[in-house]
Amino acid sequence: MSATVLLITPPFTQLNTPYPATAYLKGFLNTKGISSFQVDLGIEVTVALFSSGGLTTLFQQLNQNPREWDANIQRILALQDDYIQTIDDVISFLQGHNPTLAHRICKRAFLPEAGRFSQLEDIHWAFGSMGIQDQAKHLATMYLEDLSDLIMTTVDEHFGFSRYAERLGRSANSFDELYQALQAPFTYIDQLTIALLQQHLETVQPELVALSVPFPGNLYTSLRCGQFIKKHYPKVKVAMGGGFANTELRSISDPRVFEFYDFITLDDGEAPVEQLVKFVQGDIPRDALKRTFLLDEQQVIFINNTACKDYKQSEVGTPDYSDFLLGKYISAIEVINPMHRLWSDGRWNKLTMAHGCYWGKCTFCDISLDYIKIYEPIAASMICDRMETIMQQTGQTGFHFVDEAAPPSLMKAVALEIIKRKLTLSWWTNIRFEKSFTRDLCLLLKQSGCIAVSGGLEVASDRLLALIQKGITVAQVAQVNRNFMEAGIMVHAYLMYGFPTQTAQETIDSLEMVRQMFKTGILQSAFWHQFAMTAHSPVGIDPAAFGVKKEKELMGTFANNDIVHIDEQGADHEMFSFGLKKSLFNFMHGLCLDDPLQKWFDFKVPKTKVAPDFIEQSLEEIQYQTKKSNTKVVFTGKLPSLEIVTKSKKGQQWEVCSLTFQGLKSSHNIQVSPGQGKWLRAMLGELQPNRAKLYSLQEISQSYEAAGLEDFELFWDNKPVNTLHKVGLLQV
Repeated sequence: MSATVLLITPPFTQLNTPYPATAYLKGFLNTKGISSFQVDLGIEVTVALFSSGGLTTLFQQLNQNPREWDANIQRILALQDDYIQTIDDVISFLQGHNPTLAHRICKRAFLPEAGRFSQLEDIHWAFGSMGIQDQAKHLATMYLEDLSDLIMTTVDEHFGFSRYAERLGRSANSFDELYQALQAPFTYIDQLTIALLQQHLETVQPELVALSVPFPGNLYTSLRCGQFIKKHYPKVKVAMGGGFANTELRSISDPRVFEFYDFITLDDGEAPVEQLVKFVQGDIPRDALKRTFLLDEQQVIFINNTACKDYKQSEVGTPDYSDFLLGKYISAIEVINPMHRLWSDGRWNKLTMAHGCYWGKCTFCDISLDYIKIYEPIAASMICDRMETIMQQTGQTGFHFVDEAAPPSLMKAVALEIIKRKLTLSWWTNIRFEKSFTRDLCLLLKQSGCIAVSGGLEVASDRLLALIQKGITVAQVAQVNRNFMEAGIMVHAYLMYGFPTQTAQETIDSLEMVRQMFKTGILQSAFWHQFAMTAHSPVGIDPAAFGVKKEKELMGTFANNDIVHIDEQGADHEMFSFGLKKSLFNFMHGLCLDDPLQKWFDFKVPKTKVAPDFIEQSLEEIQYQTKKSNTKVVFTGKLPSLEIVTKSKKGQQWEVCSLTFQGLKSSHNIQVSPGQGKWLRAMLGELQPNRAKLYSLQEISQSYEAAGLEDFELFWDNKPVNTLHKVGLLQV
């Protein structure tokens, strides 16, 4: 099985699903008739390491070189036979192949338990008496984390399930430390990685190896792969690209990097990789390359043939998930939280609704770079075509749209298309918490299969949100989250601390806002990260405008992105890190929601100035939104039965129309005049998503009046018709 291009994701990204970059590239190469084979070395190394054979070899190495270890490592070593005996069954269970093992795992007499189990929460509280599968996943995850602790302590300090040697790659202005690490003998993980890489090289016989490096955590292993290929397969060319290169390596000048790679490409990879293939095959000259670094007489040069245009999103093809070992991926539950688990549990097909960000204003974001700046949505019909193709290919119906921020209008169109095609699937995505997410839009998204959204709340302070140019307020976020919650869609918030000029008071007030959101139930999950000034963000480009200054100019020869800055007005942000994260961990488990905020910090913090019922009051505010005449109306429920009923009171009789709607869980009845009822039932038939036309509110009003009926607004905006969102009459 030979192929022109071998696409590789080096260890490690995710255990539960493949990172999508190579699937996107393979789908594109298919459209050009260029043969390719893709490999996720992360999952292959993981299943090789966490196997009876892998652990046997590991323990043999440790037994041959005995040392004094701490009590936890000594316990794992003493139980090594139990780990070797159970590991294959545990991995099979986490891969979904052995579900009945859950009963044995949950009895707590099957798995060896070391240090991670001492942090075990109340299992019964979290999973009840029937959550056997999830409980077993959580226990098995801690079992693997114990083994991870063993590996990090004894044979490879850089090991991590979703990142490897991340410290070496993060903010590496100089290549020196990485270069030195790459001169050392192979670590145990290196040996596994290179053995698997060599097998693929022998099988595929590629002309070009393309290494996708999305994060600092798989930079080191990509360099190890490139090092091995260039030494042992000198005729094979090695290219590196991906998110790390796009943000960190835009000014690379250290020639030593090209001892490991022949080429480094920037931004969207389709056109650059196509040109590389043509160049490697001798079809185009070097000057025809697209956004590519290479070495020329020991000087790093950058070639960008501007005549070579990038491809439109409609032209890049459907991501192709073939070649991946989809049955090998491991679902884990690290944190007992229904929303938080989505990142580590379940096989999600990754897709994008739109290239770039439709907002493109946030001042901490890399809005000057193409991956944010160039906004290009994909038609809803094409998105659903791609979803159907991928479902057929993978057998998996879960989708994670990895947009910077999915546009509400496009989400609506995709939801309608999913409902129209009667596709059964689950999906989640990243959004902005903007007011477009009304009650009815959230209900429509839920019906199409949307189960969760994540979005940037950042600093829950209106002053700082304005400085960030987020375009939202805390009260607005609360109201939007309430709409999602009431529709049954989970919400995760990305939180930030340490934005320029942020004070201790604002940090504590932000934490109080977050506490209230968890307490009111409008937030299920969140994650704090500390602000980092990057070279391509408005803050990094003009720090003085935000009240801070650079400690020094970026002059590195390798990675140039993160900027050390001085914030003379703000707090000592590092001090708050542990307390913010500890409080959030408890909030996500429903704990300590009424405790004073001082509890989380071992130093004096200001008392919050936020009213204790601020979020509650925000949710009680009635949001009057005048319906626009061009608002679209759709009916996603079942047509009601209609019955004309005669009523009488004090000797008088009159007829009413009784409409009964049957929902999945209950029925819903309304009564209107006979004329209104007959018109409404007929109109509902025209409003179903499978109809060719979507009606606007104005057109519905005109139809009502053409039927000889009076006072449309009184009929439409008041009971009983305004209760019909419960059965699928939605204004979106």
